[in-house]
Order: sequence, then structure tokens, then C-alpha cells
Amino acid sequence: MSDIEGVYEDLEADVSLEEFREAVEAKVEQMGGLADEETAAMLVAHEVGESEVGGIADIEPGMEEAKFVAKVVSIGEIRTFERDGEDEDGRVVNVEVADETGSVRAAFWDDHAEAAVEELEEGQVLRVKGRPKEGFSGVEVSVDDVEPDDETEIDVQVTDTHTVESLSLGLSNVNLAGLVLATDTVRTFERDDGSEGKVSNLVLGDSTGRVRVTLWDERAELAEEIEPGITVEVIDGYVRERDGALELHVGNRGAIEEVDDDVEYVPESTPIEDLEIGQTVDLAGVVRSADPKRTFDRDDGSEGQVRNIRVQDATGDIRVALWGEKADVDVGPGDEVALGDVEIKDGWQDDLEASAGWQSTVTILESESDGTDGADGDARDESAGLSAFATEGGDGNGSDDTGESTADVSGEAAGDAGSTEATTDADSSDPAAGDELEFTGVVVQAGDPVVLDDGETTMSVETDADVGLGEEITVRGTVRDGGRLDASDVF
Repeated sequence: MSDIEGVYEDLEADVSLEEFREAVEAKVEQMGGLADEETAAMLVAHEVGESEVGGIADIEPGMEEAKFVAKVVSIGEIRTFERDGEDEDGRVVNVEVADETGSVRAAFWDDHAEAAVEELEEGQVLRVKGRPKEGFSGVEVSVDDVEPDDETEIDVQVTDTHTVESLSLGLSNVNLAGLVLATDTVRTFERDDGSEGKVSNLVLGDSTGRVRVTLWDERAELAEEIEPGITVEVIDGYVRERDGALELHVGNRGAIEEVDDDVEYVPESTPIEDLEIGQTVDLAGVVRSADPKRTFDRDDGSEGQVRNIRVQDATGDIRVALWGEKADVDVGPGDEVALGDVEIKDGWQDDLEASAGWQSTVTILESESDGTDGADGDARDESAGLSAFATEGGDGNGSDDTGESTADVSGEAAGDAGSTEATTDADSSDPAAGDELEFTGVVVQAGDPVVLDDGETTMSVETDADVGLGEEITVRGTVRDGGRLDASDVF
């Protein structure tokens, strides 16, 4: 056995002996006789081992070279461009390739570009060697050499359209149809070169899940033109990662169009009684109470806003803090809502609290309020109406102070969301204006007015006292016109 064959047997890389021998001979010639065959073989083995990756997920921009096997998912159109100082135009075509670990865009240049368009087919398996770099839509590989591999099988589905579940990091040329769950306002920012950019977000859902869609520059305006509840198709998007979650991005080469497809989105919500601190979950239920929106100053001097609501399902209830523009969502008692990607935290008096931040979605469901308490498990299914999504609001800060609910709780905790006064049953025992009254109940709304619930009736109370949701208090005072109690004592 020769020295070359001995080194080759220990090589854990997918390269033939003939290719290895040729590389060793080239290395000996390159070093001008300073290395014998065995030394050259060891150098080549090291280089080959460094460039061979276990899968596309292992490819990084800093690598000098990467060798991998992948399936052709899509083939783009060939584009020409002018090279500085050269008469002949350059040519490039982007080919999306994937394996079980992920996908990556492979750039074929000049003669390779022509060959890719003429000879490659979707579903074909290739053995690729190229130079990784950071591209516009993530890691890209500039292809140096490629050959078909008819023996290797790669379990990757080749399709014209994707689902949320099928998205993977690095995927481009993505077409995906989904139901619009939430929209966003357009935000501007300054790039490193001093130019102004624009960005906005949508949230889309299909039968396999939901995904945040980021719209850039010319496409950013679409977020304010698209209404929640309609079905759209993302065309030529690309997948990036943010804070550990996949996002679908749409640049100037992509598009979003309204379509007539019937796309269903039914999220799986976590029962409130099963919540634990530190979780990020989806919740669904009925709004039991809603506080007025509050503004505050951040450490950087900017103004923020927050609004608290209390949501109840068949297993319990929880306070939800709506931050930023989500505080403007027009939601009040009796509304059925779905909350996506909310973070569970330690709240007031060791009670759990849900936080709906920039990454969360707040969706008002289309349902008819029947005036029943959301805690009645036999009267309301936990996920009722979750496939009929329509919402307002999205992510961002600095919106006008709109959407502040004036609806108080009426009836049994979740009655008429349109009333502005909490009332007791209209019978002969109702207190009249001017009557002195003492009332004990649980605070179900801590705004202006405070609303108390004693399990049978509710009472709107005017008071400057600092009370919290869930507290049981007693108030004493004079009944005003409309049934409100002007409290002189709170204890």
C-alpha cells in the first residue's frame, strides 16, 4: 500500500481515491519538491477534512471553502451585469439547494450560470464545492465546482409553494399563502450610508402555524394597505432568523398579493391554569376587564404606552399587559381574543402576568357575545372562533392615543361591551340617585371608573383610591345619575 493510499484510508471525507491522488500530486508540484508524497497527502487530507461539512446548517461565511451534497429546490433566472474595466458582461444565476438540515442559495457565475440554466433540474442532487459568504438574504455559496450525485438520496420536498411549517433558515424564492393575522405601521430608519430605509411587519398564519413577515423599503407600505382577515400570498420571499425565530422577509424583488384561496389558521392555545413563569405561549379567551391606556417615559427619553386587560378561559384568568402600539387595539370586556407569543412573567402580588410585546400578536375574534361568563367551560369552548381571525394593531411605538376602551363590565363579568356604565338589574331594588350605598366586590376593572363585581351584580365607582385588579374592597358613598357610586370611603 502506498503512502497516499494509507492516508486516504484514514480520511473521513466523501472524495474518490483518484481525486485525492490528483490533489496530492498537485500539492507536491505546488511546493516545489519541499514535501514528499506522504507529507503532501497529509496536507491535502487536512484541507479536505476542513472543507467537508456535515450539512448545510454547518456552512458559515468565514469558511474558505465548503463541500456538501444538496438537492436543487429552485432555479432562478439568469441575470447579467457590468464588470468594472471589462467589456464583457458578467452572468449569474441563483440556485436554491437544500438538505435535511437547511437550505442555502448557491450562486453560479458566467459559464457555470449558463450550464445551470440549461442542465440543472429541480429535485436533482448535486455535490457542490464553493466559497461561503454573507449575502443579501443570509449565507450564500459562490460555486467553484459542481457535479451530479445520482446515488445519494435527500429527503427534501420540492414544491412551488411553502407552508409555515416547511420554512427553514436560508430558504429563498419562497411563495407562501396565509391568512393575515396582524398588520403594522411603517417605520423609517437610517442606513450606514446615510440613506433612509423603511420597514414594517405582517403576521400570517396557515394550517401549520404562523410566521412574522418583514417588508422592506418599497414593499413596507403594503402593511398599511392590507386588512387583517384577508388571505394573501408572499411571492419570492426569503427566510431569516431573529431572536431565535424564523421570519419571512420581502424585499423589492418580492411581492405580496391578495388571493382568493381559503386558508385556515387554528392556533393551539395553552390553558391559563397550566401557565408557568418564563414560558412564551399562545392564549385565547374572553376579555373580562380592560384598563385605560397609560403612557410613561423610557430611560432614553422616548414615550411608551401600555394597557392592561384581564383575559379568562375555561380554566382561569390572567392579566395581560399590551405594550406599544398593541395598547391601541380596540378591545373591551366581552370580546373574544387570541394572543400569540406572549411571555409569562411574575406579576403583581406574585400573580402570573402575560406580556404582549413587539413579537406578540393580538387578535380579536369574530364571535357573538352571549353574555355568559368566560369561565363556564360548558358554555364556551376554549378555542371557539379561533379560525375566524380579524385584528387591528401590530408592532411599533409612538402611535396616537386611540383605541382606549370606555366599556365597563356589565351583567356577569362579560356582558355588553358597548355599554359605558355598569348597571344592576332593573328592578324595584335598584338604588336611586341620591341614595347612600355600601357595596363590596372584587375589582374587575381598575380604571376610571373602577368596576366591582360581587358575583351577582356589578357597580361602577368613582374614586381616586389606588386599587388593583382582583382586590376585594368595600366602598361607601352616594349614587349618582346613571347608577354610578361616588365613593367617599374605600376600605
